Amino acid sequence: MCSRREADELIARGWVRVDGRVISELGTRVEPGVVIELDPRAERQRDRRVTILLNKPVGYVSGQPEPGCKPAVTLIVPGAQIVGDAGGQRFRTAMLKGLAPAGRLDVDSTGLLVLTQDGRVARQLIGDDSEVDKEYLVRVEGRLQADGLALLRHGLSLDGRALRPARVEWQNRDQLRFELREGRKRQIRRMCELVGLKVVGLKRVRIGRVRLGDLPLGGWRVLRADERF
Repeated sequence: MCSRREADELIARGWVRVDGRVISELGTRVEPGVVIELDPRAERQRDRRVTILLNKPVGYVSGQPEPGCKPAVTLIVPGAQIVGDAGGQRFRTAMLKGLAPAGRLDVDSTGLLVLTQDGRVARQLIGDDSEVDKEYLVRVEGRLQADGLALLRHGLSLDGRALRPARVEWQNRDQLRFELREGRKRQIRRMCELVGLKVVGLKRVRIGRVRLGDLPLGGWRVLRADERF
């Protein structure tokens, strides 16, 4: 229901009780069968945490800034918000506190990037057991080797580890569509290099059941209450 960091914050605020007693010491161990309760204020705070969908442009990094690049979170400004039907949630500075990317998107790639204050969402998307798939449109150059498409679907390894099966098909003569359930560093670009292709454009268009849709480049919106990954 929350990350370790979030749990520490709740304990520090005195919002956690074990068998009716407020717990103040971080890392307190408890026995099986005890009743752990959250103060109603903790539930209200959790409900206010936002998840943001951003159409990331080229030149922005999803995580820590790199030389010559800006972090994608700097794009979360009032003028770039597409309000739509987000339950009336307009930009407020509190949205930026603890906002972190749930997954990576390379500096030279565009498309859907999720930033969230909610540890549950982050674990759903990037946890070791995540089953949420991501869809990409990938423009390529070069000549695909004879068994290249089959290898892209299953049979390649990166850094000595086999890749999970993927769905890969041609969209048109120079564009592939990938559906993956993992996200290693520059994975699609490296996969394509192994079968004779060079990626010249990459755009993420879907994460789970949430699509990029018509969100403009550099624009962002709040995930609606009725949307689920």
